[in-house]
Amino acid sequence: MKKVLIFGGSGQIGRHLIRKLTKKNYLVTVVTRNLHKKGTLLKLSGNPGYVEVIEGNVFDEKQLNNFFKDKDVCINLVGILYENKQNTFKNIHVNFPTILSKKCEEYKLKQFIHISALGIEKAIDSKYASSKLEGEKNIINNFSKSTILKPSIIFSVDDSFSCRLLTLLSLLPFFPLYYNGKTKFSPIHVTEICQIISSIIDRNICSDIIECVGPEEISFKNILQRLLKLIGKKRILMPMPLLVAQSLAFFFELFPKPLLTLDQLRLLKYQNVPSGQIKTNFDLGISSYANFDIEVEKYAYMWRDGGQFSRMKQKDKN
Repeated sequence: MKKVLIFGGSGQIGRHLIRKLTKKNYLVTVVTRNLHKKGTLLKLSGNPGYVEVIEGNVFDEKQLNNFFKDKDVCINLVGILYENKQNTFKNIHVNFPTILSKKCEEYKLKQFIHISALGIEKAIDSKYASSKLEGEKNIINNFSKSTILKPSIIFSVDDSFSCRLLTLLSLLPFFPLYYNGKTKFSPIHVTEICQIISSIIDRNICSDIIECVGPEEISFKNILQRLLKLIGKKRILMPMPLLVAQSLAFFFELFPKPLLTLDQLRLLKYQNVPSGQIKTNFDLGISSYANFDIEVEKYAYMWRDGGQFSRMKQKDKN
């Protein structure tokens, strides 16, 4: 029976992953910064008796020593899309995974699985991308049994991608197209990224870098068009000059949870699809079948006029 230590378990991937691993009778320990706020949710995410939730400071080395004792696998799901005073890219994407990889080596774990990001190799002008790459390099140097997963956009009913876009599309009369909406993504459903992680543990895959992608490549403009169709709305998709987009991003950065940052705008220049130079989940025999439209349709009714009783839904049934 494997003992799995998870950091970042309260996020989109974590909650689904806990459920999947405990169904296989893995003993899962989840570290959270706020047990009072997230403890109950995390405990209910998996089978009773197979989930332990611990509160701790992930940068406290003494606490980390206790977490790593007698564990077989460590999974790092921690990541941020924008910086603030408390969390910087350097701290979260470089320093933290560096510490974890050193602990994996010190306590002789069998595997370390780290979630990075797809399509960041060429984005040298992005702080997000450069911090992710530096973190990857340190992990590989510190622990030889590390596996780095580089997913494209991960979507689900509680993501920060499709749900945010659906909210904006339902409210705004027009939507800006950055770089003419030509940037391509290969969206993968959260259940399938969890299946990849589970398979890596089951098959004892180590010392590897894997790009995790869905079954199709979709441009940003096409994603917006599909979402609009799913919620039965028409909006103007308007190409936005880069200078205007930069001004908007600069303005949004003033908010605690910005819709867009200058760094994210830089990232949108680069394709978010398989590089062709690194193996993907398909190369490992772990296919992805979840269709973007079909999966999003399951929860898109929340943004339609009339909600679950919308005319579109009733029409679909007839």
